[in-house]
Amino acid sequence: MPNSSETEQESDARIQTYAQFWPFYLRQHAAPKTRLIHYVGTLLGFIPIILGIVSDPIWFLAWPVVCYGFAWSAHFFVEHNKPATFTYPFWSLVSDYRMLFQWLTGTLEKELEAAGIPSKAA
Repeated sequence: MPNSSETEQESDARIQTYAQFWPFYLRQHAAPKTRLIHYVGTLLGFIPIILGIVSDPIWFLAWPVVCYGFAWSAHFFVEHNKPATFTYPFWSLVSDYRMLFQWLTGTLEKELEAAGIPSKAA
C-alpha cells in the first residue's frame, strides 16, 4: 500500500481539470476533524474581510493568516498531508468555500462518498 506522500504525488501528476481536483481535494480532507478546522478558519476569515470593508483595509491582510493558519495546521497535525493550496492555490481556495457551503447545506456527505471517503458525520 502506498504511503500518503506517494498517493499525493501520483494524484498530483494526473490532475488537469477541476473535476479531477475536487475528489482529490476531498480525499485530502478525509478526517472529519480536518474539515471542522477548515470550516472554523473559513468562517472566521469573514471577520477580517468585514472589518476591511467597514473599518480599515489593513484588515484584509489578516484574511490569509486566519484562513490558512487554521487549514494548514489541520493538514500538518490532523491529516498529516501537504495542503493542496501549495500545488493548486486557486482550485483549493474555491474548494474551501465549496466544501463549507456543501456542509452547511447538507450535501457534502454524498460528495465525500463519491470521492471514496467512508460515510461518517460530515
